[in-house]
Amino acid sequence: MTAVLAAGALLFSAGCSSESEDTGPPERSGTASSPGRSGTASPSDRPSSSAPPAKGSVKVVRTVAEGLESPWGLAALPDGDLLVSSRDTGKIFRIAADNGKKAELGSVPGASAGGEGGLLGIAVSPSYGVDHMVYAYFTTESDNRIARMIYDEKKPAGSRLGAPDTIFKGIPKGAIHNGGRIAFGPDKMLYAGTGESGDRGLAQDKKSLGGKILRMTPEGRPAHGNPDADSVVYSYGHRNVQGLAWDADRRLWAAEFGQDEWDELNLVEPGKNYGWPIVEGKGDKAGFVDPVEQWSTDEASPSGIAYAAGSIWMAGLRGERLWRIPLAGTRPVAKPEAFLEEKYGRLRTVVSDGAGGLWLVTSETDTRGTPENGDDRILQLKVT
Repeated sequence: MTAVLAAGALLFSAGCSSESEDTGPPERSGTASSPGRSGTASPSDRPSSSAPPAKGSVKVVRTVAEGLESPWGLAALPDGDLLVSSRDTGKIFRIAADNGKKAELGSVPGASAGGEGGLLGIAVSPSYGVDHMVYAYFTTESDNRIARMIYDEKKPAGSRLGAPDTIFKGIPKGAIHNGGRIAFGPDKMLYAGTGESGDRGLAQDKKSLGGKILRMTPEGRPAHGNPDADSVVYSYGHRNVQGLAWDADRRLWAAEFGQDEWDELNLVEPGKNYGWPIVEGKGDKAGFVDPVEQWSTDEASPSGIAYAAGSIWMAGLRGERLWRIPLAGTRPVAKPEAFLEEKYGRLRTVVSDGAGGLWLVTSETDTRGTPENGDDRILQLKVT
């Protein structure tokens, strides 16, 4: 495991602070900022199809599952069933898409819950039909890491996960800002969003794995085409990346928490610097990439994002709403539009259902919500 050894050898300092993943002064309420992105247009700005309408719609089709404890990651299996991770229990469950029946796969050994850490993002191998691999990003006593496990459906419930094969480790951990979202891209490489663990300087340190978007092979090695051939670092200058998604033209988008002023939606390009902690939100400073959109921290505190119906959809924790950002290429065609505001509480994860709709996961049992009977839930949405 060359990547594991290389990552584990990196020196880093995981700091802590009083900041949390979704706190911030609420004085900046109101509408989101006006659309736009700094820089001149390029051929990649052009959409491959007609732009979506300025106004969209969201309909909750049904509640797929309820009574979930601290759900965080969500991934679809080839047959349409869902896998969901529980941050605080360290367990992965399978949810039957047709009737919501829940079955425990098992626990991820070594996952250590605390603060914002625990069992976080999960992903299904792009070769699942052959290898039956499930990937997990989780916090341990010493770091954040990524492991993969064979899922054997024939074994008894609770014992269906094989021994974890750690493909990457040494990502800084902290009580806050652990990142945690993982996803396979259209190139079949594994991407991971990390946080700076409360130590702001790590985000600008290219030798640190904190405050970055990482790109690696399914085995955990630096992917061909990365900015540095010997590094998994794809982009840097991030505070706490929580959402990753690709649009119809294979462009990567990411959502991350701001501190006191601006949460961000970024168009991610390899090797670029996204500013933290020097810039928060749109700073129009040379050498840094401005976000495509920004929100005051009380409106969003974004977590997962997904692409469907020509728009990026962004789940809000503190904001307790689902944001729609309609895109024409790399540019919004209208101001972001909010849906489901305060109807289901904190929203953690949103995933495309592959048919133009969305799966949405609530997050009221994460110690920061006010759980009601039935929380937490997975909802199926029809969107336009």
